[in-house]
Amino acid sequence: MLLSKIIKILEDWCPTSDAEDFDNVGLLVGDQKSEINKAIITLDITDDVIDECTNYKANLIISFHPLFIIDPKTEIIDKRVNDLIIKCLNNNINVYCIHTNLDNNKNGTSYQLGKILELKNQKILLSNDDDGLKGMGSIGFMGQPMNDYNFLNFLKEKFKLNYLRHSNLLNKKIKKVALVAGSGSFAIENAISEKADCLISSDYKYHDFFKPNKRILIIDIGHYESERHIKDTILNHLKEKIPKFACIIAKSKTNPVNYF
Repeated sequence: MLLSKIIKILEDWCPTSDAEDFDNVGLLVGDQKSEINKAIITLDITDDVIDECTNYKANLIISFHPLFIIDPKTEIIDKRVNDLIIKCLNNNINVYCIHTNLDNNKNGTSYQLGKILELKNQKILLSNDDDGLKGMGSIGFMGQPMNDYNFLNFLKEKFKLNYLRHSNLLNKKIKKVALVAGSGSFAIENAISEKADCLISSDYKYHDFFKPNKRILIIDIGHYESERHIKDTILNHLKEKIPKFACIIAKSKTNPVNYF
């Protein structure tokens, strides 16, 4: 199958125009005219993922995170990224990225995170269009409210976490839940405005934990942990549109964060 056809399927679903301005989405390495044998889906591109792609005899990597965020025409790419690009080129591997354009999809990254919790009546937290069909984050309701301590244990079980970080417990029931997959400290005030009981996200800085000021419980489940589910979403979409297309999720560990 031509890469151009696969790209059309992905971009009919999540147009590159929906990505944030800072982001590099779309075809990053390769040629749209390439004939694709097999594809592999990953959250990040590493040496191990490229090796796995080669062993699988695939020539397309579909990555959630881009190889680089900077503009390669005007800024210097670090050696690690440069080496990865060269390795892909040497192995005739095309690289396509679908990132914040999927985040901004109404059924995108944060919505899918909410589905794991079986939230009801989800809607976009920070809408960026008049119809509320595009934007960052999601907010919905627990089917059965629970106290905040039990809710943290519930999250650890649902998201398969050994650790999480959180602000001071408020000793209240958690019913209305806001989520931003990936880095989401920018959404704290929005979640408070929506009267959410908690905001689940990642990458909070030390001083972010002072911001709730007894108004909301903020919970950091880890960047990788908040987005790893999206690989299945991408795979399922491709399987629905191209049932016979050979595509798998990479087995290589790509989380750069280790826990002791």
